[in-house]
Parts: sequence; C-alpha cells; structure tokens
Amino acid sequence: MTVASAPGKIILFGEHAVVHGRPAIAVPVTQVHADVEVVESSRPGIWIHAPNVDLDVELNALPSDHPLAAVIHNLLFSLGISPFPPLDITINSTIPVASGLGSGAAVSVALVRALSSALGHPLTDEQVNAFAYEIERLHHGTPSGIDNTVITYAKPVYFIKGHPIETLKVSRPFTLVIGDTGIPAPTKQSVGDVRRLWTKNNLRMEQVFDEVAQISLMARRIIESGQPEMLGDLMNQNHAFLQEMTVSSPELDALVRAARKAGALGAKMSGGGRGGNMIALVTPETAEPVSMSLLASGARRAIITQVE
Repeated sequence: MTVASAPGKIILFGEHAVVHGRPAIAVPVTQVHADVEVVESSRPGIWIHAPNVDLDVELNALPSDHPLAAVIHNLLFSLGISPFPPLDITINSTIPVASGLGSGAAVSVALVRALSSALGHPLTDEQVNAFAYEIERLHHGTPSGIDNTVITYAKPVYFIKGHPIETLKVSRPFTLVIGDTGIPAPTKQSVGDVRRLWTKNNLRMEQVFDEVAQISLMARRIIESGQPEMLGDLMNQNHAFLQEMTVSSPELDALVRAARKAGALGAKMSGGGRGGNMIALVTPETAEPVSMSLLASGARRAIITQVE
C-alpha cells in the first residue's frame, strides 16, 4: 500500500491583478487535504474509488478528459508503464470543490505522488510540480501555477506571471480564519469580466492593478520581517479594490464585515470571487469568536489555519 497527501491553498493578496502581470501571495492550508491510497488489486484494471464525488469506476470507463483519468493516463504514459497494472486507487478529500482552496491541484499532486511511488518511480517535488501544472493547463487553459506550487511544496509563495515562483520565509507565524460562502466561485467568468472592465477603462484598471501590486509587495516585506499584524490593513485595502473590480458579492461582503466586527485585524475575499471564500487575519484570542461570527453570518464552514 502506498499513500500520499497534499494540502489546500488560499490566496492572501493579488488575485485578479496577478492575471495582468502583478504579484500575488498564496499560502498552504493544512487543515484541509487530499489523501490518496494505492494498493495492488485482485481484479484486472485500475479501479478508482472517490467517495466524496460518489465515484467507483474502472479507469477505462471514464472519459479521457476526466480530471482523474487525465492524471493517471498521462502519468503512466510518461513513466512508460505498459500494460497497466491492476490497482485500486482510493481518493478522499476534505477540500471543498470550486471554493478557491485548490481542490483539483491537491488531488492531482497527491495522486501523482502515490501512484508514481506505488509503481516504483517516485518523483521529486520539482517533477510533481511540473506534472501537476500540465494537468492544470489541461483543465484551466492558462493557470498561473500558484495552486500546484503552493500545494506541492506546502510553502507560502510569491508569484508574478512569467517569472519563477519564489517561496517565502514566514518570520513569525500568523493565524487566519477562512469563511466559505458555500457558493461555487465562477472563476473563469469573473476573470473575463475583469478583463472586459480593463478593456473599457484601461487607465483606471491599470491604476487599480498597480495599487494591488504595491499591497502584495508590502505584504511580502511584512511577512518576511515578522510583523504579520500589519497585514490586516492591507487586506482591507485589497478587498476594496476587488470590490471595484466587481468580483466580490453581497455574501462575501457580509462575511468580511462580520469578521471585522468580531475583532479581526483585517478581512478580504480570496480567489476568483462571487462565491468561494474570504479570509480574516486574527489573533489566537480572536480566532474562535471570528469563526463563530462567520458561521452566524451565513458561512457554510469556517477553517482556522496557521501560516508558518
């Protein structure tokens, strides 16, 4: 039996502006994870069990473009494995789907790690990351690469499109509460809408993206210098710019207000927007009150996580 696990991820700063060449910061969320177990099967074929999505099927019964089929077929091909060995693959994930927490990338990373090890061809982190990025490209067109990198290395990253992704050193750990609206985030639609805004009013949107870029740059310096309490005001500023980009929503705004009122140092939406998650910067003392306030204000779930 071979097992592997991969965490979720959350974007701290820079979403949407990152599509337009500005920096973004993302961190792993270890409280949610995807777990994959691979064992030899007593029956022919590769059988996939994914109870979270009610899937129990033999590989060849899946369409070739199915996310799980794509990972397995591409990996076996790249490793030169033929014929396919009889295997049972079990996938469990506590990461909500379409919420901005990197569910798809986490499953890909865990599956690649478990399957390559089970087949006697364990991959390095660099190889896992490169492979997971190619899978992201298959399903998302032109992904930034943030999700697969944060999840593969389980470290905070600073990213600018077209540049090598840099991992960040967190000088002093800090605590976040993640509030899930329970509404799927229509990322492709919101990215397209921001691009249309940019086309209609290029000058103003470039100014907004530049302001968000400065926020991300300041946030990096704060994280690396060990003054995380200063991130709160930057979160509030970033959220205002995301509202101007029209990618927030009444549900996200309500959770952001509730978090601030309950004692959060700052709060903002995270990810594609119009659904998905928001994040709040808290102290150890305010983590639970903020979490409870989010749940009382309509959050489907609240996750307390430490960034370190």
